[in-house]
Amino acid sequence: MKRSLVMLSPNRTHRDKVVVFLLRATGIAMLTALVFCVCPFSWMETIHQWMGLGTLPDIPIVRYLTRSLSGMYAYLGALLLYLAGDIRRHRGTLLFLSVTGLLFSVGIILLDSAVGMPLFWTVAEGPMTLLLSAILLILLLRARG
Repeated sequence: MKRSLVMLSPNRTHRDKVVVFLLRATGIAMLTALVFCVCPFSWMETIHQWMGLGTLPDIPIVRYLTRSLSGMYAYLGALLLYLAGDIRRHRGTLLFLSVTGLLFSVGIILLDSAVGMPLFWTVAEGPMTLLLSAILLILLLRARG
């Protein structure tokens, strides 16, 4: 049987479809970070100032961290799209990502608060990751193995 990135199994449950949708939507959203791997630094500086964080320092470590983190987000987005292609086959990996996503999101909430990120950022980033990870974990645990 030929395998494609789109799982066309007639045995796919509603839960499976929701998991695939969440993985694809999240993966596509994360892939948009590719823009910040190559965009002019001035774009990131403008966004930084718009968020009320002052001037973004134009030094090598900041350039490196902003671009490499954007690349990491895009890399994870591509991984989620790949895993969405066959969620039953990749169930163990998805369970691992869901559990570690819960732990990561708690760390992000604490980090955002500690470093003084704007409230809208702190309320959105960590809690959204927590919610998505929890939903995926619940759906995966309830799904047929």
